[in-house]
Order: sequence, then C-alpha cells, then structure tokens
Amino acid sequence: MSAAVATPSDPVLARPAFGSTLAGTGKLLRFMLRRDRMRILWWTVGVTLLYAGGLGEYLVLADDAQAREARSVLLSSPAMISMSGPGYGLDNYQPGPAVANELSLWIVLTLAVMSILQIVRHTRSEEESSRSELVRAGIVGRHAPSVAALLLVLIMNVVIALTTGAVLAAQDLDATQSFAMTFSIALGALVFGAVALVAAQAYEHGRGAIGLSFAVLGAAFLLRALGDIQELHGSALSWLSPIAWVQQTRVFVDLRLWPLGLCLAAVILLILLAAFLGSRRDYASGLVAVRKGRADARPTLTGPVSLALVQQRSALLWTGFGLGVMWLASGTIIREVPNMLEAVESNPMYAALLGSGEDLVRTFLGIFGLYIAAGAAAYAIASSLRVKGEEEAGLTELALAAPVSRRRWLGSSLAITLLGTLLVQVSGPLALWLGAASTGYDDIAFREYLELSLAYLPALAVVVAVAAALYAWVPRATGITWVLFGYMFVVGMFADLFDLPDWARGISPFWWVGNPMLESVEVSHMWGLGGVAVVLFALAFVGFRRRDVPGV
Repeated sequence: MSAAVATPSDPVLARPAFGSTLAGTGKLLRFMLRRDRMRILWWTVGVTLLYAGGLGEYLVLADDAQAREARSVLLSSPAMISMSGPGYGLDNYQPGPAVANELSLWIVLTLAVMSILQIVRHTRSEEESSRSELVRAGIVGRHAPSVAALLLVLIMNVVIALTTGAVLAAQDLDATQSFAMTFSIALGALVFGAVALVAAQAYEHGRGAIGLSFAVLGAAFLLRALGDIQELHGSALSWLSPIAWVQQTRVFVDLRLWPLGLCLAAVILLILLAAFLGSRRDYASGLVAVRKGRADARPTLTGPVSLALVQQRSALLWTGFGLGVMWLASGTIIREVPNMLEAVESNPMYAALLGSGEDLVRTFLGIFGLYIAAGAAAYAIASSLRVKGEEEAGLTELALAAPVSRRRWLGSSLAITLLGTLLVQVSGPLALWLGAASTGYDDIAFREYLELSLAYLPALAVVVAVAAALYAWVPRATGITWVLFGYMFVVGMFADLFDLPDWARGISPFWWVGNPMLESVEVSHMWGLGGVAVVLFALAFVGFRRRDVPGV
C-alpha cells in the first residue's frame, strides 16, 4: 500500500507594485542636493568662468574681417578640426559660429567628466562603501538611487546651461542660439552620465565604472575627430559620436534641433539598459565577474608599497593615456600657433596673457606647460586623497592590524602617488614634442620640452604634501587642496590680467616656477619649494601618527 506524496508547488513571487522600485527617489535626490551643494556651486562657477574667459578671443572677430579670414583658414586645417568642430560658419566666421565651433567640444568634455564622476559617486561608490546598504534598509526602491543620481546630474547640467547661456546672451550673442548651444551641450553630457549609469551596473568597483565611462568618452572624441577630418561638416563616421550630435545642431549658423533627438534617444535607451541590468544583479556586485586572486601572493606583492601600486595602477594608466593623447593632439597645432596668435593679437586679454615683443610660440608652450602641470596636479590630489577613502571604507584599520607601522603605510601610498605624478608630468611635454615633431616642427629642441616638465616637479611635490598634511591633521578639510588647485590655475592664467599682488601670487606653488620656456628657472625657488614639501611631509607623518584611526 502506498500513499500519494504531494509535490510542493513552486513559490509564487509577488510582482512589485507599479512604481515601487522608485520609492524614496525624491528623498534621495534632496539628500544628494544637500550633500553636493558645494560641488554644484564650484562646477557652475568653474564652467561659467571657462565661458567668460574664452569669449574675449571670439568677440574681437566681429570688427576685424582680416582676423576672421585668417582664423577660418586656420580652423580648416586637420589639426585644428580635430581640436575644435566640423567647421560650420567658416565662410563668414562671426563670433557666434566661432564660439560654437571652437568652444562646444571642450565644454561637452568637461560636463561629461562631471556627469560621469557624479553618477559613479552616488551609485557604485555608495554600494562599494556599504552606505547604500543602510539607505536601502529604509523604504527605498531598487532603482531609486540610480534615478536620483541621474536627476541630480540633470539638474546640474540644466543649472550650468542656464548660467552659461546667460553669459553668452550678455555678450550680445543671439539669446535663442546661446541657450540652444548650452542646452545642447548639457544634453550631450547627459548621454555620458547615462553611460556611467550602465557602467556602474557592470563593474563591482567605482574605478572600473569610471574607467569604462572614460574609455567611451575617449572613443567618442576620436570618432568625432576622425569623422570631421575626413569631410568638412562631418562624415558618416562623425555621427557615431554623441559629441558630433551636439555640434551638428549648427547653432549660430543654421540651427536644427533634430540631432538632439539622437542624444535623447541614447539617454532613454541607456537608462532602460541600466534598469534591466540593475534588476539582474545582486546588491554590491557587478555583472563582470571579478577574477579570484592567487591563494598566495608573490613575495613582491606582500607589503604596503605593492598594495598601493596595485590599487593605483589602473587610474595611473588611464590618466596617463587620456592626458597623453590630448597633449599629443595639442602638439600637432604648435606649427599653426603663429597664425593663430596673429588672428587674436588685438585682443587685450590675450595681450595680457601672452605679452608682446617675445617669442609667442614659447609663451604659448609655457601656457601648455601650465596645463600639463595642472593635469598632473589633479592626478596628484586625487591619488593622495585615496588614503582617505581607504580609511572611510575601514580598510586602513585592516592594513594597520598587520605588522605594518603607520609611517610605512602612509609613506608607501605617498611614494606611489609621487611616482605616478612624476610619470604623468614627464609624459605630457614628451607627448607634446612628439605631436609637434609629427608635423615637422622642430624649432624647439627635445631637451627644452624635458626641462619644461622637470621644472614643475618641486611645485607638484608641494601639492602632494599639502594634501597629505591635511589628511593627517584635519581629514575633513582635504577639500582645501581642490581649492588650492583652482587657485593655482587662476594665478597661472590670469594673475597679470587681475593685477594680483606678489603675495597673492606666491600662495600658488606654480607661480614660483615661472615660464621655463622663456627664462631660466630660479634654483633658489626650486630649493624653497622642495623645503616646503619636506616640512609638510614631516608634518603629515607626525599628524597621522598622533591621531586616531579611523578619524574621518
């Protein structure tokens, strides 16, 4: 006699109510706005200053037909097309078309970087630090953090579009065209924010998501450049790039808005893709499997130095590659610098920046040297403050639980930061020289490019030391290093224009370097910067030894 055994039925999973996956989006958005209010302010002020500082170059074209003709010929060369736009309006190069053709590319890149960093900061980085787990303990839907982050980026781009559009309109440029340009740029940047949202679902760590997003941004830059070089006003290859969609609106020439439909469609598709991927992964994990490490580390990988190197090598690789490509492309236009400067020599702002009666090419290379040092300084600050992120994540306590002294742990991280800064700084002028040499320009020797890169090293050491000292003594005040970074750039570019006193210029470590392409570097200044760096590093080690961990 046998008894029938009932087979348990499959559990029935209740479908989430419509809209429940977005529960809490509003509260998260308000929290992000409050948390990032200073970031929003600084990004808005910074991009607005970029517009305000660059407009003078184009406004002088209105009253100078010769300058317009010279500049349009210059902007028709392949090197300049790769660094500007597809060339709409070159037949009558008025200020409006000049602004759209030459400025929109760089503003799109700037806002795209902002969008990528903000999206990853509020999505993948929050999961990585486990803060998102605490948030999700409340009434928060699965997709709420992603949607709130995207809305935050949308608001930032809209605010910047409104302020910068007002700046353009205030300079007697057509108001409709001005706001069409700035909102087109904002929509183009939002595409890369949506790319970052997808990348945040794919990778388990924020570094991977940022790296993938920057790779997409770099590919978009190259596709736009290669496509526009092939054919005036862009070829089929150009249309593969979201950057080209912005520039193909032909703003200030013959405005058309339908290319922005491609941006809008891309944003919607990427959001849907991110939502699909986000629904099919576990919390705090990515879709790309993380490779398991060796059971036993090699002898060369045991120690804080190797740990810091492994943690920072990807960021160093991508930073060096991205900046190197940009400086290589910049080097190809050095041959055209005399013609370009001739077109703007009547601009009083450029006269203040470049001076007169001097070798303008060397002056121009000196400014490029400042740009390269600024890129290396940005890497140095981000790399230096990585130790703060490690401490916030609780990883510093684990490292210090091993037989590793505080001095050795901090010194190892700073040593890798200094090494990476050295590589980024030295590779910049060398890439610039390589780009110039590829066009046949050899008036300035390789040795001078190398000296240009080496002259900034003591000042960069001071920047790293300031970040280290602030982290060691006042971790909450490490944001001051980014304020110093912005101040160094302002002093380097606009000190003469603003007639800043010497004491105000001396706050910037870069000011003590001068322009190595025009004058000899003062050895006493280099020793002074080196001494300041040594003192600050000593303070950093003392402070880190005396305070509690975690102390952030």
